Amino acid sequence: MPQSETLHQRAVRISIRRERSTSMKIDSEVIIAGGGPVGLCLAYLLGSAGIEVQLFESGPEVSLDLRASTFHSPTLDLLEPSGVTHELLSQGLICPSWQIRWHPSGERAIFDLSVLGKDTRHPYRLQCEQWKLSNALLKRVLALASVKVNFSSEIIAAEERDGICHVTVKTASGQFSSSSRILIGADGARSIIRRAMNLAFDGETYPETTLLVTTHFAFEDHLEDLSNVTYCWKDGGNFSLLKVPGRWRVSIYPDENRPVEEQLSEESIEQNLQIIVPRSGKYEVLEKRPYRVHQRIVSSYRNGRMVLAGDSAHLNSPAGGMGLNGGIHDAFELAQAIVSISRKGAALDILDLYDRRRRPVARDQIIAQADRNRARMREREPGRRRELMDELKRITSNRDLMYAHLLRSSMIDGLRKAASIS
Repeated sequence: MPQSETLHQRAVRISIRRERSTSMKIDSEVIIAGGGPVGLCLAYLLGSAGIEVQLFESGPEVSLDLRASTFHSPTLDLLEPSGVTHELLSQGLICPSWQIRWHPSGERAIFDLSVLGKDTRHPYRLQCEQWKLSNALLKRVLALASVKVNFSSEIIAAEERDGICHVTVKTASGQFSSSSRILIGADGARSIIRRAMNLAFDGETYPETTLLVTTHFAFEDHLEDLSNVTYCWKDGGNFSLLKVPGRWRVSIYPDENRPVEEQLSEESIEQNLQIIVPRSGKYEVLEKRPYRVHQRIVSSYRNGRMVLAGDSAHLNSPAGGMGLNGGIHDAFELAQAIVSISRKGAALDILDLYDRRRRPVARDQIIAQADRNRARMREREPGRRRELMDELKRITSNRDLMYAHLLRSSMIDGLRKAASIS
């Protein structure tokens, strides 16, 4: 026995070795369903700890769809040791402040993120497309001998049987089965793993359809002191402007009294962009994607040896940019639990601690805040808007109030509360 190895550690090592040699063979210690940023982050964290992982992703490659683009301070802190944060900073835009703005007057409340300087190494938001995070993580995952990534491989069924998780995987060449001790569902809103766990996904779908479009047009040259992240009221509606390298992402919220199809037309999109900055020429729309917004959460993140993370466990309005960040925070907490089980001999019930820490944060912090953000920007009554703007300006004019607000909206407070739960 090595001198540095305790009797307990030796017993754990022998137990794991014996388990591997039993007749009930497994293909890997962990299977991950879903190759988005949450699944890839988990694969990297577990693989870096020497844990054998198989990741199955139904798509042929990293998705380049229009998805999240905002990274909050604690997410950048968590990703920093891997070098991913440095890579993202080189490919994104630092946003030292964000604002809520009244259009076209330009009246605004500006939230200065530098007040978080003593709480984070990254007191700002970073605007960087989600796929850049996925690519950075994938590059690191592929360098790990303990992780196997399978694209174009869709998990179509899953079950736990006799203490082993079994999945059926569909590929272009047919179907096959694979097994593991722990199965993670990071496979999004339509998660097959969540369905296999027999968990309801309670919540609601908001009535409006949002249209996300991108354009090269330089809004910052026409709207005074525009932040890279700006949420705007306009007459009878609202829109948001989020800048990423080389383009602006414009979220247009159509009028609920008109047919959605009509408002998604090229003519309607042009009309909405002309309201933001009137110009003689037409806007060049690079991409567009309509989507519905949901707020939902499962009753438990764990059922036996199956466990959920990210959108498979919780969905929220994108207002405030907390969905992707919350999923990455899930990944770090879950990876810590699994490493404790696989390498330190912790009981499987430590996954309940993961649930106790992350689910309340998703419910009471992420979903609740995003819902409030949405409701505020959907406000139509001018008098109520006036009250909201006055309150926002009161907060931003007082450093202590702004600090408390930004601890919550930047997700620092949620992580701290989670860490305090035992």
